[in-house]
Amino acid sequence: MIVEPAPAKINLALHVRHRRPDGYHELETLFAFATGGDEITVEIADADAFDITGPFAAALTPAPLQDGDEVVSDNLVTRARNAFRELFGITGNYLITLAKNLPIASGIGGGSADAAATLRALARLSNIPLTDPRLSDIAASLGADIPACLTGRTALGTGRGDDLADLTGLAGTPLLLVNPGVAVSTAAVFAGWDGIDRGALPAGDLLARARAGRNDLEPPATRLAPVIATVRAQLDAAPGAVLSRMSGSGATCFALFDTANARDAAAIDAEAQGWWTLATTLA
Repeated sequence: MIVEPAPAKINLALHVRHRRPDGYHELETLFAFATGGDEITVEIADADAFDITGPFAAALTPAPLQDGDEVVSDNLVTRARNAFRELFGITGNYLITLAKNLPIASGIGGGSADAAATLRALARLSNIPLTDPRLSDIAASLGADIPACLTGRTALGTGRGDDLADLTGLAGTPLLLVNPGVAVSTAAVFAGWDGIDRGALPAGDLLARARAGRNDLEPPATRLAPVIATVRAQLDAAPGAVLSRMSGSGATCFALFDTANARDAAAIDAEAQGWWTLATTLA
């Protein structure tokens, strides 16, 4: 049995430069990862099975699709399993359990992180090196954020977000994630982007680049879910906050803090609003 963490993904900055001919958007983003998130467990089984537990499990149980003799939800985890098995020519079956601790459609890469963790767990179970480029090929075929989630390292993402260059800095920084309990559609948020190229990420150390950057998806996301502005205002005003911003296409917002005590105090204030929180650190 393999247990693999699926940490939350954070976009310290996210610049949308233009729409590409392939339908994707040209991005520049600063990826970072929390030490907390979902968790994937994989073990060899007589027949394929996919179980979901955790506080957000119910949100991932739509009308099932028939997958051979197995009835599963259409989930990135099962897509990753199927793609892995096909590319590597593996015929075995797996019991996969997803502990869904992160809210759904929340801009912190939950589904992408789950798929990436599934690939890592399957590779470890099959004695395939995590550096095997075929894993990256599968990740890229499943989604633009999944290659970054596969490595789980702080990185500059360009192109669709899947051209990665490793960065250093900020590991261990106290981090607070806050979601106001609303889900926003990534497609709707991108559709609401005004199409204006506001420029590239600056040079400098990671924190300086993040502070000088922005999230171009925050304005359209806030138009869809105005409560995002309320969350941001509370995090901006929190004592000890170093940087706050919306992550990805929202609606989760984050703040970096100078101390764990300041982060924990801000978490208490956010929970008092009825919002979901995760007090963690940057990996």
